[in-house]
Amino acid sequence: MSLFSMLTEPQKIKAHVDDYPAKAKLETRLTDLFISAHKRPSIILCIGTDRSTGDALGPLIGTQLLRQHLPMLHVYGTLDDPVHATNLADNILGIQQTFSNPFIIAVDACLGRIDSIGCITLSDGPLKPGAGVHKQLPEVGEAHMTGIVNVGGFMEYMVLQNTRLNLVWRMSETICTLISQSYSRVRLI
Repeated sequence: MSLFSMLTEPQKIKAHVDDYPAKAKLETRLTDLFISAHKRPSIILCIGTDRSTGDALGPLIGTQLLRQHLPMLHVYGTLDDPVHATNLADNILGIQQTFSNPFIIAVDACLGRIDSIGCITLSDGPLKPGAGVHKQLPEVGEAHMTGIVNVGGFMEYMVLQNTRLNLVWRMSETICTLISQSYSRVRLI
């Protein structure tokens, strides 16, 4: 955890994928997070699998980010090489062995209330992947972003399988744009 994050109040920002003023707040907070990372290696860890429409948010974001060739931004979790429940711990270990004091932002799909579907959240602290489907997986990240892709609470695996790709795709484009614009802004400083 960085000194910056210890001295500030934990924040959670939520914005619907179509709410432009709220998305601007997400981008501002992401920029602040990248500034707080200072010279540390920046890692975007995109969690999910392309075997489930609802859970494909992370790999879609990772693939889009990788294609942008952002300098010194390390992306894990793509459609070609997804980071999911069975290899998450190995990927976290690999990141820790490869980078000294990495700044990790974890990204994942999640389930939520019906009125939150289509919302993107950005929170301080580690992501707890798999919580929506009752899995015990390692927590990861100094900050995390989630995309609420469908409603939770009942038959979570079936719900993820029956999530509309259109929403997941739109959210992936939005999150990718937020990350790339805020990261690029900091790289120019």
